[in-house]
Amino acid sequence: MKKVLVVIDGQGGGFGRALIEKLRQQPLSEVEIRAVGTNALATSAMLKAGADAAATGENAVIVNAGRADILAGPVGIVLANSMMGEFSPAMAAAVGESPAKRVLIPVSRCATYVAGVAEKPLAQYLEDAAALIRRLLEEE
Repeated sequence: MKKVLVVIDGQGGGFGRALIEKLRQQPLSEVEIRAVGTNALATSAMLKAGADAAATGENAVIVNAGRADILAGPVGIVLANSMMGEFSPAMAAAVGESPAKRVLIPVSRCATYVAGVAEKPLAQYLEDAAALIRRLLEEE
């Protein structure tokens, strides 16, 4: 049975797009990558990057968070009203309550900082996230 990786993003979908592109550089066997955007632009960007399936909006986040083996996205996906208000409290609750493993990319755009995380360029954070996702998929 395929594992389900749900990549969640908002705004223009740049984080999600870049993460999916990194993951697609080396084939992932038995993994379905689902792109879930808070808006059509974000969803479209992730779909173009190589997602297997895609959906948009609050209900899509809520439903797919509950069906994922791994959730990935910027740290804002666990913060109510982040992404300039695109990420609703219901979305953040669904991600936080999901039984899935969460891979969060530290981004300070939502005025949230993670202590102990070294300052790195976004490209390095995405590389680290892709490596962690691969490791988590291999463990199961």
